[in-house]
Amino acid sequence: MMKKKLVVLTGAGISAESGIKTFRDSDGLWEGHNVLDVATPEGWYKNPALVMDFYNQRRKQLKEVNPNLGHQILAELESHFEVQIITQNVDDLHERAGSTNVLHLHGELLKVRSTVNPNFILDWKEDLNFGDFDTDQNQLRPHIVWFGEEVPALDEAISLTETADYFAVIGTSLQVYPAAGLIDFTNSKTPIYYIDPKPIKIPNLRNPLQVFPEVASEGMKLLKKELLRFI
Repeated sequence: MMKKKLVVLTGAGISAESGIKTFRDSDGLWEGHNVLDVATPEGWYKNPALVMDFYNQRRKQLKEVNPNLGHQILAELESHFEVQIITQNVDDLHERAGSTNVLHLHGELLKVRSTVNPNFILDWKEDLNFGDFDTDQNQLRPHIVWFGEEVPALDEAISLTETADYFAVIGTSLQVYPAAGLIDFTNSKTPIYYIDPKPIKIPNLRNPLQVFPEVASEGMKLLKKELLRFI
């Protein structure tokens, strides 16, 4: 018997429980930096040293944190469903928890890419510095989709969303587009489960909706119990 497909959109809230700070609730500041300075192409061109140092610090921080129960339950659900995670997060906590199908909409902290050739991408776990080049001697940059840049994985994310039997939204404010618009590509009969301690009202939603106003780990316990009723 084929497994039903559970597509999950995750955001900063699921990683926050592991100790990764976000700029979601802090007036546009991310670890004390204005987002415009460290998460835009303009910030990179203005001060690449600052941007590289910022992501070097984030990379170090990532080594010090671990997946939490929310990540772990999502991985466990692969025993019962075909689980596809679409994440706005740039960390690797889903993978470390055991999830095998993870699409990163906004890039990955543990990768870098060429400033000239966007298809030249390398795994990168240490500091990135001036003089770290691609094979054509072009400077490497963080493999992060900054504000104002295109989201290369968006089409794949839409295709996955269209095929979902169940769709879950976990720990995202549904304020950052185009990721927030994915929910509009679900089949109107697909049940949607929304886990967030501060859930917003989703406008023009046609789908059956169940809201769990909880942090990700507690909400995932409830979601797992709910979904296993369909097995």
